[in-house]
Amino acid sequence: MRFNPPAVHGSWLVKEEEKVYASDRGPPEVATYRVATPLKERQDELIPNFWRAETMDKSVDPEPQSADFAAVAARLGKLFAERAADHDENDRFAEINFGDLKENGLIDAAVPVELGGGGADVRSLSTVLRTIAQSCGSTALTLSMHTHQVAIPAWRWRHQDAARPQVAPLLRRVAAGRLILSSSGGSDWIGGSGKAERVDGGYRVTARKMFCSGAPAADLLMTGAICEEGGEATFLHFAVPMQAPEVTVLDTWRTMGMRATGSQDIMIEGLFVAEESILLKRKAGEWHPALQLVSSIATPLIYSVYLGVAEGAREIAIGMARKKPASPRLQSLAGRLDTALAATRMAHETMIAASERNAPSAETVNDVMVGRHLVEENAIRVAELAMELAGGAGFYRKAELERRFRDIQAARYHPLQKEAQTEYTGAMALGQPVDGIY
Repeated sequence: MRFNPPAVHGSWLVKEEEKVYASDRGPPEVATYRVATPLKERQDELIPNFWRAETMDKSVDPEPQSADFAAVAARLGKLFAERAADHDENDRFAEINFGDLKENGLIDAAVPVELGGGGADVRSLSTVLRTIAQSCGSTALTLSMHTHQVAIPAWRWRHQDAARPQVAPLLRRVAAGRLILSSSGGSDWIGGSGKAERVDGGYRVTARKMFCSGAPAADLLMTGAICEEGGEATFLHFAVPMQAPEVTVLDTWRTMGMRATGSQDIMIEGLFVAEESILLKRKAGEWHPALQLVSSIATPLIYSVYLGVAEGAREIAIGMARKKPASPRLQSLAGRLDTALAATRMAHETMIAASERNAPSAETVNDVMVGRHLVEENAIRVAELAMELAGGAGFYRKAELERRFRDIQAARYHPLQKEAQTEYTGAMALGQPVDGIY
């Protein structure tokens, strides 16, 4: 296999390498990747501690941005719709769309205005994701994974004064550099994965992270690993610079739906994480207040995508059905479809309302996850009814309905999955502990 020779790009020395990994899914996986090493004289500047506590710069007081994010999303959605089929059919990450999102202020929309961003709240961000999802579910889902990782520290900046010095540096950098954040949260969740070995000054991390949406374009991976400390498994949360030579993006994303999310596996091999870069330590396998906050913000944002996909499927199916002769069966199918869509919208609104209480707790998690269950079931039902309403013509790819049917199936897999949610909700109703239900 040929590789380009090492070359200097700006302040980086870039070279190509390959690694071979054993796979239980077939032949060994060969990953070709680029290693970008900062030139020595600028190493400290180029790889900063993104989470170092800093004194807030009180002199930064920009004017609020007046951009109508929903209108921007609608305009970009039309463009993304033109590209969606090609990305889907070729399992190609929709990277070009993220250039457009950066240029139009949607990457830093969740950053507070005072820190250089758009200042959008959860409801506004949800509208953006829902609108884009009507045209391209993959782009919207990838954006939701980035957006919630920005919206969470933004919430802490607004509501937890003591947290401001910790979260402000990252938020400023997202706004200034339009950084893209990926996450392994869904595959890690409460139990966690990966190994962190205690070494002098920090930890040596080895892990393989799955479902890392946007991995090919990400600047940081928000993740963690398990360390055996004090006789128990402790999960450490930290950020991983994607340009680090110990990090490799594996080409593993071959899926039924959401094919253009670039949700590749990421291999981390012996990465050093300094003690001061650890964001949070918690007991693995138990709920923590930080995870209650994550659930109250991330889940409503992620499920706004599935609402948007359902709305897009509905529009296609109704448009096709209107070309058919009127009949009671056609009317019944359309009525059942719109009833399921109304239920999806109502359920999602309960999730947003719970988030807007700004009170992360077990009760808020319960309300959000009940809504999540109902959005999942009804959004999938909308897609099923849309296929029935469209008839055989909807089975053709050119109708772009079957892509939405495939994409919406991913609503089943984000936590809390509905089996765990019903256990959690039942325990809450009975006044029993929920700490270990996930």
